[in-house]
Amino acid sequence: MEYFKYLREYVGHKPIILPGSVVIIFNTQNEILLQEKLDGSWGLPGGLMDLGESFEEVAKREVFEETGLIVKDLELLDVYSGEQYYLKVPNGDELYSATAVYYTQNVQGELKIDYRESKDLKYFTPDN
Repeated sequence: MEYFKYLREYVGHKPIILPGSVVIIFNTQNEILLQEKLDGSWGLPGGLMDLGESFEEVAKREVFEETGLIVKDLELLDVYSGEQYYLKVPNGDELYSATAVYYTQNVQGELKIDYRESKDLKYFTPDN
């Protein structure tokens, strides 16, 4: 069971801190890979930390699960956390996110969409 689901069994909808990672993946044309989520929004591939994982391990695992890509040479851009990262999601769960943002251009593999989590994966020019 994913750790955040385990926590929710005990705290219900009360606020919790959820650590996670996302990765900015650049291709050779300097475009950025974005993932279309099931709700129609677009974002960076990544996800939430499980027990015992580092931020970098989360980044690698989640990118592979969501895109089929193996990321290497991750560089930490920043960690975003604090009061401005409070969310209340549609089901009533409250959270404060603590997200490590990495970037890389070193990837291996072919894009493979996990349709349980994504509608599409596409590279975009940062100006779009």
